[in-house]
Amino acid sequence: MKIISYNVNGIRAAMKKDLVEWVKAGDYDIVCLQETKAQEDQVDMSPFEDLGYHCHWHSAVKKGYSGVATLSKKKPTKIVTGCGIEKYDAEGRILRLDFGTLSVLNCYFPSGTTGTVRQDFKFEFLDDFFPWIQELKKTRKKLIIVGDYNIAHTENDIHNPKSNKKSSGFLPEEREWLSKLFANGFTDSYRFLNPEKTEYSWWSYRAGARANNKGWRIDYQVVTDNLKKKLKAAHHISEAKHSDHCPVYIELD
Repeated sequence: MKIISYNVNGIRAAMKKDLVEWVKAGDYDIVCLQETKAQEDQVDMSPFEDLGYHCHWHSAVKKGYSGVATLSKKKPTKIVTGCGIEKYDAEGRILRLDFGTLSVLNCYFPSGTTGTVRQDFKFEFLDDFFPWIQELKKTRKKLIIVGDYNIAHTENDIHNPKSNKKSSGFLPEEREWLSKLFANGFTDSYRFLNPEKTEYSWWSYRAGARANNKGWRIDYQVVTDNLKKKLKAAHHISEAKHSDHCPVYIELD
């Protein structure tokens, strides 16, 4: 099973940059897109459907904002939109697809970069997400939680850790939250297979950050510990440039 997670920063803009052809060439089993910035009726998904994908959406109430979409070659046995908490579900942040005993959650965590209000909202999301996912794990024992977490976990996941210690996305509380997640039944797929490697998944549009590879690793494919031995590959596809992010890839046996 080959799974892609990709913050496309606007699905319509990404499709104009040949996203469909890129997906076709990769022949992925599941493609999870974040920050779609569109309503389902605003996008012609027939090019993806022609490739054999079932397409499912969870858009924000606010048009042109947030949202996730999951494309899968296999038809899901169940689709669950949101997490049941209105303030997050109104922003289109979580979409769950079940495939038998396996559940894939496509998530777009809030960003706190625009100021205190959104940083507080991000902390609220983290506080609510942790017990929610632990509860879900009791009945859905095989989980893959992919998406843009908007947090760089360690100093090896950010190009300049010293100058970013007080930056949203690298705050001690955010990093500790990820450590807590990884200590309570979940595994960072990329770090499990690449313990020392440095790769980034997002670069600022400013100051030639991508050309100089001054980035952050904030996109993850996290799996329940019972799946980690099935991981065969995990890497970043940095040559894909439909967005300010790049896709992150895992392959499971």
